[in-house]
Amino acid sequence: MYRACVERTFKRIAASALLAGAACLPTGAFAQDAGGPHAPAHAEPSDDAIVVTGHPPVDFAILSATTSLAGDALLAETRGQIGDTLAKLPGVSATSFAPGASRPVLRGYSGDRVAVLIDGIGSIDASTVSNDHAVVLDPLSIDHIDVFHGPAVLLFGGNAIGGAVNARDKRIPRRVPDSAEMTVMGGYGTAADERSIGGSLGFAVAPRLAAHLDASWRKSDDLRIGGNLLSRSLRADLIAQGNEDLADAAGRIPNSATRTFTLGGGLAFIDTGGDIGVSVQRYDTRYGVPSRPGGEEDPVSIDLVQTRIDLRGSVKLSGLLDSLRFRGVYGDYSHAELEGDAVGTRFAGEGIEFRADLVQATNNGWRGRSGIQIADRSLAIQGDEAFTPDNDTRRFGLFTLQSVELGSGITLEGAGRFERARVAANQIGFSRSFGLWSAAAGLSWESDGGLTLGVNYVRSARAPSPEELLSDGVHVATQSYELGDPGFGKETSDGFEAYARLKTERTNVSLTLFRTRFGGFISPIPNGEEREGFPLYRYVQVPARFTGFEASGDWQALRWSEGELTLSAAGDYTHARLEGLGAAPLIPPLRLRGGLAVRQGALRVSAEAEWNARQNRVGPAASPVPAFTLVNLGADWHPMGEDGPITLTLSADNLLDVVGRRAASVTRDFVPIAGRDVRLTARLAF
Repeated sequence: MYRACVERTFKRIAASALLAGAACLPTGAFAQDAGGPHAPAHAEPSDDAIVVTGHPPVDFAILSATTSLAGDALLAETRGQIGDTLAKLPGVSATSFAPGASRPVLRGYSGDRVAVLIDGIGSIDASTVSNDHAVVLDPLSIDHIDVFHGPAVLLFGGNAIGGAVNARDKRIPRRVPDSAEMTVMGGYGTAADERSIGGSLGFAVAPRLAAHLDASWRKSDDLRIGGNLLSRSLRADLIAQGNEDLADAAGRIPNSATRTFTLGGGLAFIDTGGDIGVSVQRYDTRYGVPSRPGGEEDPVSIDLVQTRIDLRGSVKLSGLLDSLRFRGVYGDYSHAELEGDAVGTRFAGEGIEFRADLVQATNNGWRGRSGIQIADRSLAIQGDEAFTPDNDTRRFGLFTLQSVELGSGITLEGAGRFERARVAANQIGFSRSFGLWSAAAGLSWESDGGLTLGVNYVRSARAPSPEELLSDGVHVATQSYELGDPGFGKETSDGFEAYARLKTERTNVSLTLFRTRFGGFISPIPNGEEREGFPLYRYVQVPARFTGFEASGDWQALRWSEGELTLSAAGDYTHARLEGLGAAPLIPPLRLRGGLAVRQGALRVSAEAEWNARQNRVGPAASPVPAFTLVNLGADWHPMGEDGPITLTLSADNLLDVVGRRAASVTRDFVPIAGRDVRLTARLAF
């Protein structure tokens, strides 16, 4: 019944948007302008490795991303999960639960506090419910990823306290190609014997009608590591129990293999007066869930399937308004957690999300966008790991983001959002609603020489997640008994950041300092008790403080005919404290990176070293995480020239084959990072 209701609701929204789009198209919508219907709507991403404060080629024209990943760098860093793809960006780490499940961690925040978006709308999965759940996002269909902080995040939700990650998907065409366009990508990585291949085809069906088809396949074996599988503290525990053989395990992470297949297609009508398009994707993956040694007898794996339908469109307006832009998505999601060949727990959910943005025309330096956002997600859990009852989350939001240039390089930004959130679990008679007000302001100054100075303030309000309110059971993924609190209030925060950025012909430098205070931060904390043989983690709501910095820079030290030498450096750090409890858990340590890159013609070669400090601030009942240093090499080559159809990348990550453990990972004691991984990737576009 609910599925039918959701589908009817989505169809009504889609039909309304289609009718509105058709009705609002200007009289001359079907006439070609000087650019013609084949002119690209946005510039294609460049080959820069990391673009700081770049203007992203997505449908959010007022926004500037803090960092972006595109071009050759995205090709080289693409992994099966978006968390691992972004892990080298300043201020970004990864949950790294397993090779098949890894979400991004921004400034120490993860889960529900980080929005992971596809063209500005949610991924409609269960990845925020638990660390062992994969993000449903096909990296081979993405050509640009942006990370946002500051006032802009209020466009995506007040819960995005840590920031927002937006992936630009190619599935709904943005332009009508003059001729058929094909892209084929393939790669191989030695650490997990990983093989991947994907391809897409774009073509014109009619003068104003474009189509897209794509498919991808990725398979990897158990991940090879550089040394001992288990951390020092876990090895000591096993040796004390007489399990020396288990304590000395090395070589590979058992039950960490993955397999993913995707298939998608899109169709778009594109004209000078507007555009509208729809796409369908089928995402199918199975991946192993490594277990703590001495725990589960049968290996656990997750078999996950999602069918997703997307809608995107825009209508050109005139006068004070530039355009109306809308996005909608319907997702049907399920995954089975298999214990051997038997289903232990089954997660099934559906969700819809719709947003409409009115984009203002620039008027004497004033621009902005305002809109509405509606989301409805249901999740049913049946089986041994049903640690929350079936639940439904609904959100309705109104938002605005405004920017005005005051002259002399000074820009003032302001944003506001009101959101009504409801969490319900009908089978236990639970229902709570939250009225959430969020606001932000920013002030920046840009000199003629490329220096930008700015400050931002964000007041956010987040409703507790169903897991924080309703958990009451064994959570196998975290090897704990989790207990929520139905009486939690909304989580509010006051965030401040100050930044300085310098961009010149040969220099690109960025430094950001941030500090966020929470009135009631929600976190699971062990209290020394046990339930059903597992340590009890009780969710608590206490004041908290997050402070830190992120920095990056590159300098073109030398240049010559058709070549250059560039030096780069980056660093990030987060200090997080829960009042009365000490250090917040799962916070990345100080990280510093330095490197150089040499380009000669169509060939670019790079080398870098990354130092991750020892993390002693690990929270209650956890062991410190040792320091480790990575040495990485890379090269990319365009054998037929920079604009040629072929791109080849070769990289050697963790060249010294060290054992490293991410402090943000709940499985770090028995899931270290990959050992030496030599990776070859090729892209052919024509």
